[in-house]
Order: sequence, then structure tokens, then C-alpha cells
Amino acid sequence: MLFRTRQSEFRFPRPALVMGIVNVTPDSFSDGGKFFNPDAAVAHALELVAHGAEILDIGGESTRPGAEPVDEAEELRRVIPVIEKLAGKTRAVLSIDTIKPGVARAALAAGASIVNDVGAWRAEAEMWETVSEFRAGYICMHAQGSPATMQKNAAYTDVVREVGEFFAERLEKLNANGVATDQVVFDPGIGFGKTLEHNLQLLAGLKRFGTLGRPLLLGVSRKSFIEKFSGAKLNERLPASLACATLAIDDGVQIIRTHDVAETVQAVRIAEAVLCRKKNA
Repeated sequence: MLFRTRQSEFRFPRPALVMGIVNVTPDSFSDGGKFFNPDAAVAHALELVAHGAEILDIGGESTRPGAEPVDEAEELRRVIPVIEKLAGKTRAVLSIDTIKPGVARAALAAGASIVNDVGAWRAEAEMWETVSEFRAGYICMHAQGSPATMQKNAAYTDVVREVGEFFAERLEKLNANGVATDQVVFDPGIGFGKTLEHNLQLLAGLKRFGTLGRPLLLGVSRKSFIEKFSGAKLNERLPASLACATLAIDDGVQIIRTHDVAETVQAVRIAEAVLCRKKNA
């Protein structure tokens, strides 16, 4: 299985990719404001690479439940200087986390290679046309509604089946707009328009997405469903985040998106080593 981005390609099976999160925002749920200064964001990103991140996901607009939208000019002001500086300082693949085609275009021109799209449910084709033009990687994430509304009425008959159907339908639409299949990764969108039970069902059903023939990305790092399950506050969610990541590796997930890169790399690599020996036993 091949995943192509603008400037690189990843051929699976191979060790899982760890994507480090770089929030250039004042209000992200986990570390909002901590890396809002571009120089601080760049230093943090390089630290994540030193810890083992092969992809850096740079975002200038919070997508936490209930988050207010940011206008395009402000989002550009936040992320473009960071991408420009990182493009000359690291070999890590740069990803822009945005729902705005204009931001995606500017970020790709500045040196990003992947668009991580929380707004993949949209009807308009501009984002996909931009991805096609730049031959960028594209992370197609499932969400039910926008960040401002997605948790208000999360309802499914069979969440795993419905998310899988969404992926299949989106892949057809992406292909029709010039995005090749090998440019696409799927993300089930844990916490995006889902209840605790929906999230648990998705985590239990990850293997079912293997029939789509595309790499799968999982982002559970520090998310609020962990608190709903166990009562763990924000700074207490690493153990559950790592548990989800290692279980996902066993289910064939190829990319783990995380705030805690060093810990996640360690957990994922030992899980892979054990699974390899189980297979050969």
C-alpha cells in the first residue's frame, strides 16, 4: 500500500508513522497558547522530530468541540511563518491542519506536503482541486457537522458502517476531482461528532476499515472521551492515549497523531516488535 505526498512517499507495511501535533493557536484544548509564537512553534516542532515524529501537523485554528472559527487572514498569519521556517530546517513531512482551501493552498506553496482536512464532509470541490493541483497527500477525516455544532446531536445507526460508507463515497469524489487514490489517508475522526460509545465502537472496529485499501490515521491524543470514560483530566490522559495507540497498531493502523511523540514512539515500537514475534511464533 502506497501513500504519496508532494515530496515523499511511504510504502506499507513499514513501521507506523507518528505524526506530531503543532498547535499555533491560543485556544486548542490541550496546549492552546503554549506555542502561539512562531519561534516557539518551530522549536517545539523540531523537538517532536528529535523524539521520532516523521510528520508534523501544523494547525492555526482549534477544532475542539464548540470552537469558534478563525478568519482566513488570521489563520494564514499563524501558520505560514511556521511552515516556511520548518521547510528549511527539517526533513519531516509537513502537514497543514485546516478546513480552508485558501489556507491549504498557501501552506502547500510554503512547503507543506499534506492537507489534514477536518472538513472532508463538504460539498464544494475547491479543497480537493487544490490537493490535486499540488499532488499533495490528503487526510480525509470523518466528522458529523462543524466543530461548533458537531457534539450537539451525534446520532448513528451503525457508526463503523456509516463511517466506512463515508470514506468510500469520499474516495469516489476525490478521484473525480483529480486526487489519486494513493494520495489519500482515512481518519475515523474520534471525538468529532461522536458520543463516548461511538468512539469506543470505532476503536473496536478499526480492522473493518482495512477493506478500503488505504492507510488509516488515528488521533486520540488527550481527547475528552477519555475523561468521559475514566474521569482523567487533561494532564492525566497519556496512559489511555497510549493504550488506544497500541491497540490500533494491532488492528493495522499506519499513522498515529499525537501530542506526546516520545512516549508514543516508544509504545508503538514495542507493540510492533511483540506483534512481529507473535506472527512468527
